[in-house]
Amino acid sequence: MVARPTSSTTISFGLVSIPVKIYTATSAQDVHFNQLHKKCGGRLKQKLYCPVDDEYVERTDIVKGYEIAKNQYVQFAEEELRALDAERFPTLDLVQFVPESTVDFIYIEKSQYLGPDKGGDKAFNLLTKAMRRMERIAVGRYWSRGKVQLVLLRPYKKGLVLHQVYYANEVRPYDDVELGADQRFSQGEEDLAARLIEQLSADAFAPEQFHDEYAERVRKAADEKAAGSQITVAPEQPAAQIIDLFEALKQSLRDAKREPAKVKPAAASALNAPAAPAAEAEPTPARTLKGPRKARDKVERTTKRKLA
Repeated sequence: MVARPTSSTTISFGLVSIPVKIYTATSAQDVHFNQLHKKCGGRLKQKLYCPVDDEYVERTDIVKGYEIAKNQYVQFAEEELRALDAERFPTLDLVQFVPESTVDFIYIEKSQYLGPDKGGDKAFNLLTKAMRRMERIAVGRYWSRGKVQLVLLRPYKKGLVLHQVYYANEVRPYDDVELGADQRFSQGEEDLAARLIEQLSADAFAPEQFHDEYAERVRKAADEKAAGSQITVAPEQPAAQIIDLFEALKQSLRDAKREPAKVKPAAASALNAPAAPAAEAEPTPARTLKGPRKARDKVERTTKRKLA
């Protein structure tokens, strides 16, 4: 399968210009998991939350801030950030050729393949062979995503590979690593270490011999779950229901006319019956009263006055 270039540029040094195409050299094959709602299996969405205002924030209300001190920021608008971008130049400028042995692998961040573009075949191959013969690596500058990248150009197989590398201030010194006190070893200990290394020695590095065993186990388990119908299908997100408020009110009125309020039979007969005449007060038998004698006598006198 023929590789497709991701972009193109021109190698430039001195009066030489070589048009080249850039190709992807590496791509991670990690396994990834999505976060799902345990209840329904739907995929979750992350929201941006502001703890100061206790509210979720839309992306249109976000600005970028640069921290100048603890919890102190200066804000930058998008147009201000664009103004800070490095001046764009279309070429890959080579500024030095250094011995290959002086380049430390720790600086390499990302790799891409280079191939000749139209009209650049002869110059591309001539540069490649000269660098390989002289055991040189080119140091250059390349504009990408608003900044100038430090890059290395190295002979690789029959062509060139472009390494994007870290700047010096981005690489931490190994001197900061604690190694403990210096140790002295006997000749026998050193010979033993050498024999152990020899037992595991190989003629060359063969990366195809190694596999991401964790990723393989995950994919195998996923296939087994799929074969056993243990698949979670994320439900479709329900469409937002558009409500016409006027129509909803009319429907509520129609429903109210069709179904008048129901009244319990006992309550209805009580509402429709004529009012009953007030009942005459009947004397309260003295024997039902309890309490002190004075209170009973008072009640009896009051009752007799009402009956007279």
